[in-house]
Amino acid sequence: MKYLHTMVRVENIEDSLDFYCNKLGLKETRRIENEKGKFTLIFLGAENSDERHALLELTYNWDPEKYTGGRNFGHLAYSVKNIYETCDNLMKKGVTINRPPRDGHMAFIKSPDGISIELLQEGRALPIAEPWQSMENIGTW
Repeated sequence: MKYLHTMVRVENIEDSLDFYCNKLGLKETRRIENEKGKFTLIFLGAENSDERHALLELTYNWDPEKYTGGRNFGHLAYSVKNIYETCDNLMKKGVTINRPPRDGHMAFIKSPDGISIELLQEGRALPIAEPWQSMENIGTW
């Protein structure tokens, strides 16, 4: 068995690609436009993904639909080389850090569609440092 992808529905392709690609750093690996089914699939990968495995599938249904999130979905998770630098870069790009990396190991952010994304420090946790140690949670994750 091989892990292939996780699918999340999105309401706006441009907002979602801006978040996942321009801010989070994922790369589009392929796109499928299905006129008969009236949907678009966009597959995104991290640096350790290949063209078919460990991908995020964004599903955009052409007929407008409002999606409501639920914590039963859980979250997506990505490891990062430096949790502090990653969170700092995301904040500079306008992304809210919902759960700051106070422990030097874990943070949470949300996509434009309310999908929780866990960021985990690769290897051991970084030494606890400011301003992260004193930052409060914002919203939910």
